[in-house]
Amino acid sequence: MAATIKINHVSKKHLEEIWAQVPVNYYDLGIANNPFQKFWHKQKLAQILKLLPFAPEKVIDIGCSSAVLTAEIAKRLPKSNVIGVDSYKAAIDFARKKYPHMEFFAADAHKLPFKSNTFDLVICTETLEHVIDPFGVLKEIKRLLKRDGKVIISMDSGSLLFRIAWYFWTKFKGKVWKDAHLHEFNTNILENLIKKSGFRIKIKKISHFGMSVIFLAS
Repeated sequence: MAATIKINHVSKKHLEEIWAQVPVNYYDLGIANNPFQKFWHKQKLAQILKLLPFAPEKVIDIGCSSAVLTAEIAKRLPKSNVIGVDSYKAAIDFARKKYPHMEFFAADAHKLPFKSNTFDLVICTETLEHVIDPFGVLKEIKRLLKRDGKVIISMDSGSLLFRIAWYFWTKFKGKVWKDAHLHEFNTNILENLIKKSGFRIKIKKISHFGMSVIFLAS
């Protein structure tokens, strides 16, 4: 597969139908009841925490869903202002009720309601494959970052093992994710897209038995 991503022209109505398939407490229930999901997200959090080279003042988690991961990051960064953003308003409403001490916004990742050069750290995990224009979202992330800011981006690696796992997951346990991936990524495509967006990759790590990749870039 060539290391390029085409804009996927999907109507907002169709996107909302895809989002509505996923219960707002999907991650909460999965981590509590499913060993595979618990392992996946626990390792994801561990990878993110390892990449935090500083104590950022302002942090935004783009594509936070119900904020399970966002809340854990906020716990580990008690002096930071950590906020969450997602275009799925029902998930944001759920997050606001569950974490009333935190700040959340329902907004489109392609055009976020924040001034340029606002954040010290942007986190974007398992989100770019769900948006219409991944390159556009990465450019928006670049706009939001302060001059010396950092971004952490993670996603599945597109490995054979992941593709097999994802096939069976969406066929049985994770049927709610049917058609949710608007783009097919792999490690090379994601890395090239990050570079094309004007970022310099500082760290790249493969985890989850080769099924996930995470980048720290500036």
